[in-house]
Amino acid sequence: MDILITGGTGFIGHRLCQRLLVAGHRVAVLTRAPGRAGLPGVEYVAALGDVGPVHAVVNLAGEPLTEGRWNPARKQAFLDSRIGTTRALLAWMHGLPTRPQVLVSGSAIGYYGPRDGTPLDESASPGHDFAATLCRHWEAEAVKAEDLGVRTCLLRTGIVLDRDGGALARMLPPFRMGMGGPMGDGRQWMSWIHRDDLVGIILWLLADPDIRGACNGTGPAAVTNAEFARTLAHALGRPAWVRTPAFALKLAFGEMAGLLLTGQNVVPARALQEGYRFQYPTLDAALRAIVD
Repeated sequence: MDILITGGTGFIGHRLCQRLLVAGHRVAVLTRAPGRAGLPGVEYVAALGDVGPVHAVVNLAGEPLTEGRWNPARKQAFLDSRIGTTRALLAWMHGLPTRPQVLVSGSAIGYYGPRDGTPLDESASPGHDFAATLCRHWEAEAVKAEDLGVRTCLLRTGIVLDRDGGALARMLPPFRMGMGGPMGDGRQWMSWIHRDDLVGIILWLLADPDIRGACNGTGPAAVTNAEFARTLAHALGRPAWVRTPAFALKLAFGEMAGLLLTGQNVVPARALQEGYRFQYPTLDAALRAIVD
């Protein structure tokens, strides 16, 4: 297939490009800096007008929510980078003589808002905080591709784990020094997924013509933050006794600290029901593969 990826130079997109190339697909990546060195075999383009018709689009673009304090300007950047890019993709697809067969568009489990430990599948209601509102608007824009005859999948991604990026890359140094531990009371749920499984789910969504709508991109066994800390420390052979108090996180990160101190127990019901086989179904297996 010919596949266009936005966000293809990021933590998830880079690995997706690698897997697609190995599988023999042709890959184009929309990026603001096409001149930078990238993966051999990938076509990097600065504008949608430089891309011809493709069979599939994977939309992963978006400013990271977890880097620094939120303010009105950053919140607007979160919206613009997601909704603006999605609108541009829809306008581009509308003008194509042959439209893509499928759009896999990013979202996040922040869609569900802060919750207790009740398991949440794709039918669960949305939340009402900023992250949930952002995801709702993002998904509402992406699903308009269905009106163009494009099968659309909304990928609600959890906490993506691997050693060279995402949340885990920031957690590993203190945990390796024996200075890791729970955040706040540690009772908030963490719905995690190994990066290779998230990429595997994207490939499955691209390939299966019967899948459309929301799909949770999480592993099958969410854990509390305290359990995550214990499991990571055990995989590293270190203690997990240094608790970061909630007030310190709120002081450092402001409103964004809510992402660290609240969570959701999200279940990948669609993937499990439709037969996706997880390479890393447990947190222990995922973390051991990463730190080993």
